[in-house]
Amino acid sequence: MILSYHQQREQLVQAAHCLDQAGVMSHSGHGNMSMRLPEPGLMLLTSVSHLTHLTPEQLVVVTFDEEVIEGTIDATTLEIVGMHSCVFLERNEVNAVIHTHSPRATSFALAHQPLPCVYEAFLRLGITEDIPVADWAPRGSSEAVRYIVEQLQKHPTTPAVLLANHGLLAFSSDPLATAQLIIIMEEAAQLTLDARSLGGAQPFPSGALEHERQHMQRFGST
Repeated sequence: MILSYHQQREQLVQAAHCLDQAGVMSHSGHGNMSMRLPEPGLMLLTSVSHLTHLTPEQLVVVTFDEEVIEGTIDATTLEIVGMHSCVFLERNEVNAVIHTHSPRATSFALAHQPLPCVYEAFLRLGITEDIPVADWAPRGSSEAVRYIVEQLQKHPTTPAVLLANHGLLAFSSDPLATAQLIIIMEEAAQLTLDARSLGGAQPFPSGALEHERQHMQRFGST
């Protein structure tokens, strides 16, 4: 079988392996990922419900309207198309979306609590506010998509949304950057939870973000 979009498939596979190696996946390995394709309204999407040992053959080409163009995918997996396509439609700069059940970040989703922006690594990524929580709705429903879109519109610079009682949805310019974002958010969630045993994480001082921006511009670091 000849697979189209070879380079894009390899990028998604690399990102999945990065998440697996970093140990930020749930024990089940559950997750899904997508990548915007050059043709308008098309994306690559995982056809399996886990990201462990993902292969290029497990990626299908679908439209934003759930039409399968290349590959095979079951109806249960196809219903997640809206969760991914709504991000692409709202954020023109986004080219990759990854959903995981990363345990520490998902703890905040279960508690309906935003993941606070108290970890310096967030600032280095340009994250300036807490990661918001989208209300719960049945998987694949129009309500679930609407709640995600509401948070994207309310927080136009957020690179992720926690899905209440569910998991994490992150997005960035490419698959590997999105995977790295998830790693940092899972790390931040773990440290925030650990800090609670010491009285709780403390906010950044006034002007911290502007200082960080100036530092990054001066040294070209990220």
